[in-house]
This record gives sequence, C-alpha cells and structure tokens, in this order.
Amino acid sequence: MRIFGRNDVFLVGGLAIAVWVVSSRQLGTLLDRAREIDHSRGLQLVPALFILAAVFVIHQFRKREEMRVKASQANSRVAEMERLVLFSQALAHSLDGNSIRAVTTEHLPVLASGRDVWAMVRTGDEWMPLTPIGTRSRAALERAAALVVADPDASGHAAGGDVYCLPLVAAGGAIGAIGISPDPPLTEAQRSVLAAAAALLAASAKNADLFFQVKENSARDALTACFNRRHFLELMDSELRRARRSHGSFSVVMFDLDHFKQINDRFGHLCGDAVLATVGQRMNTILRSSDIKCRYGGEEFLILLPDTPLSGARRVSEMLRHDFEAHPVAWNDQAIIITASFGITEIVPGADDAQAIIGRADAALYQAKQDGRNCIRVSEHSQAIA
Repeated sequence: MRIFGRNDVFLVGGLAIAVWVVSSRQLGTLLDRAREIDHSRGLQLVPALFILAAVFVIHQFRKREEMRVKASQANSRVAEMERLVLFSQALAHSLDGNSIRAVTTEHLPVLASGRDVWAMVRTGDEWMPLTPIGTRSRAALERAAALVVADPDASGHAAGGDVYCLPLVAAGGAIGAIGISPDPPLTEAQRSVLAAAAALLAASAKNADLFFQVKENSARDALTACFNRRHFLELMDSELRRARRSHGSFSVVMFDLDHFKQINDRFGHLCGDAVLATVGQRMNTILRSSDIKCRYGGEEFLILLPDTPLSGARRVSEMLRHDFEAHPVAWNDQAIIITASFGITEIVPGADDAQAIIGRADAALYQAKQDGRNCIRVSEHSQAIA
C-alpha cells in the first residue's frame, strides 16, 4: 500500500516552495526591484503578475476539466462499442427467429440506454415482433414500421410523433424497423449506436430467414412441396412425445395413387410429375397448416393429423379422395382422372412408435387396394379401439 500518492507529492512540493519563498531574500529583493520599477516608470508589474498567474491557473483548471470530459466520453464510447460487440456475438450464434428474439430482448434496451424500444421484422405479409410489445398497440407499431420499410431514407423520422424509427436494411431492402422513444432527444452518439445495432440485427434476421429457407428446401420434396420421409419421421417423433405429455391423440393417413405406373407408361414421366404436383397442390388446399404432409416414396403419401380422432381422419380422407377425382390433370388434350386408396390409423399415446403406426396405416392401405382401390379403410387396431 502506497503512503504517498501523486497528489500528496504535489502538495509537499508546494509547501517546500512556500517555505523557500518566505525565507528567501533573493525573492524579496526581486519584488522590491519590481516596486521601484512600478514607481519610476508608472507601471503595475506586481498586480499584472498576479493576474497572469490567476489566468494561468484558471486556464490549466479548465484544460484539465476538458480533458476529463473527453476521457469520460471516450470511456462511454468504449462501453458502447463493448455492448455492440456483445450484441453482435450473441446474434452470430442465433440462427432462428426465437433465438434472435431472445437476444434482441436482452441487448436492445441496454443499447438504447434504458429507453422504451421495440423492433419488428416482416415475414411475408405478417410482422414478427423481436421484443415484447407490452402495453403498446401492436397495430400502431406495425404502422410505424411499415412507414419506415416503405421509405428507408426517412430513417429517424418520428412516425406518429412519438417514436424515432430506424430501418432494418439487408440485401438492398428494408425488412423491418427499430423504434425508440425520442424523449429526451437522442444524441448523435446514441443515434450512431442504434444505427449500428439496426445493421447488425438486419443482417442476422436476413441470415436466419435464408437458413430457414435452405433447411425447409432440404426437408421438402421439390415436386409436391411435402416433407421428405426423414424429416416427417422426426416431426412424427415430436408429435408422439407431445401426445404422451398431453394425453392427446392424432391420426395418420397413408394413401397411394391408383394405377400411377400406367400413367407413367402411357403418358410419360412428365405427365406423372404433373399428377404428383397436382396432388401436392390439392393437399395444400384441403388440409390445415398444422397438418404434416409427406411424400413417403414414389406415389405414396403420409399425412399426420394432430389432435384429430379417427372419425376426423376419415372425413379428411373422403374430402381428399373426392377432391382428387374432381380435379383431373389436363395432358395433351386428355383429362387424367386421379384416384387414390387410403389407409387410416389412430395413435395410442404411450403404446406406439412411428414405425408401428406407419405399419398399421400401410396395412389398411393394402386392404383398400385389395377391396378395389379408390376407397378408405381403417386399420384393425384402430377399429378395435373404436
């Protein structure tokens, strides 16, 4: 532990000089000489020296204060840069909307110096909030964000008079906005920090969207837009776990296009592709967004119907069967009628695995084909339960 600091040394030095001044004859002689010059020349050297000394002391004090303020500002900027770096690092590990929302909720209020702040991005025709909305009107926030997205050059414009907005710009287009309370007025440094945060958030949101698209494309069949078998089995396992937790139920439908090989042999594989694409489109029209569709292989399809009992699955299958027949595929001036055979099974929570469920649906489908095709059959296991 140091006994004397820098200020103590300065004080001791000052006391030593004061003692020397008190006991120094040379200094007294110098002051007497200055007074003689004052009287003989009519000057006021001593008061002038005191004034110059006072001005010098005040100047040094103000200079030190200015340096202190600059150092404080520099430290503040360093702290802001550190917060931006932490925000950037957290975003770098976020590859989906939920993780980006969590990071934004944690870091954006800090970057906004505790002000009321929000962020939204647009996905298709919908707005997704990246921060909690709280008591604010979602419609008002969406209008404010839409104004900025429509005119990114108007960044900073107080949309509605009560919010300062910045656009989230990525890949040459605005994909969202950050809004912050402008009261008290933002400093230039705060605006710079928010602009940097907006750029980081925009890039991260765009990357997450691209990652989602790549993941979706790799999990879907390009011809029918249905999930492939591997991804469907993953989703089915998740639904099974959910059903066990909630003691719920769901049904699985397997169907096969009748005489599809004959269509390929007679009209060619391009016609067969057109038939498969039509089947995918009709399923998207009839089924709910929560229903999971899969092209299981060739002309075989699987549908998982969450929270749907056996009776509901039968109704859905009938709707699909009639809809396929009602929408023939036009090919070289011919109308190709689509028919399908359906097998249905219901899930028993806690007593099933994915392969057993698919096996039962496949057995019911085989029975439908044996019974003349273009019909619906329920698995014996499900009939026994019913």
